[in-house]
Amino acid sequence: MLRPASSSGAPPRPVLDDAVRGIGFIALGYVIVSCADAAVKWALPQVGPAAAMIWRGVFGAIAIALLARGAPLRPVNRRLIGGRSLLHCAVTLIFYIAWARAMPLADTYAVAAVAPLLMTLLAIPLLGETVGWRRWTSTGVGFLGVLVMLQPGGALWRWEAAMLLAGMGFLALTRIWTRLLTRTDSPATIAFWLLLTHIPVGLALLPFFPPPALLPDTRTVLALVFLGLANGAAHFLFARAFALAPVSVLAPFEYTTLVWGLLLGLAVWGEFPAAATLAGACIVIAAGLYNLHRERVRAREARRVARLDAAGAAARMEAAR
Repeated sequence: MLRPASSSGAPPRPVLDDAVRGIGFIALGYVIVSCADAAVKWALPQVGPAAAMIWRGVFGAIAIALLARGAPLRPVNRRLIGGRSLLHCAVTLIFYIAWARAMPLADTYAVAAVAPLLMTLLAIPLLGETVGWRRWTSTGVGFLGVLVMLQPGGALWRWEAAMLLAGMGFLALTRIWTRLLTRTDSPATIAFWLLLTHIPVGLALLPFFPPPALLPDTRTVLALVFLGLANGAAHFLFARAFALAPVSVLAPFEYTTLVWGLLLGLAVWGEFPAAATLAGACIVIAAGLYNLHRERVRAREARRVARLDAAGAAARMEAAR
């Protein structure tokens, strides 16, 4: 399957090539953002959550502005961009508090795997989507996986995990809003204002999360600069990926952060998730992947019905002549 030739007369580009490039962009983006998360987790004891948010916002927004290369970043749907950015700041704060409380990186990613399941539920009232019995069943199975992870007396039986689980509801909502925002604003604009909003929110939170030291040491500063630049680069790669390939192709790669979190946690802190955490995460991920499969099946059926309707309309017009 080929894309039509451009107006400049360039040869058509295969759609498959775009999908492969999109997969490459998003896979690299998740590697970068996982490394950025490891950097901020390492720096948090020296700076605290509020200051880390400021550093992330400053250098992340700079990175997006540079990578956009002069493209306009002025928002169209200002109210929704503002609401989404503020809600995402709450998600960032929840992650940072969990990491400051020494919650392992892979454990937080295991809990975060529930976000796509919550998106399935939120899409019903917010986007008017219908969910069949298969996806209801798989979503229920996925939440059983959450119970396996959060079992009483287990490694994740702690208030930080419950807080993170609540934050995943916020994260799912921001992703639903992202779907709506892509109708009016570019992905780079959405990412730029998300990161920029971290600056005033971080400043407002400083009295509640004062940094242990006024000025961090050089290594911590370098880690925080990397945090901001890496977040900006990762969000830009995500934007490029979703411009090239369908969401259904790219969504499974979100779960690769659990692999990177496991490797980075093991390498930097010697952390390894408990067996129940890994088992529960596998159940949640399997349920999320099945829901994604059902979405693809429904999309194919909708396209087939649309083609049949178009062919029937054409036949009726031909018969009426």
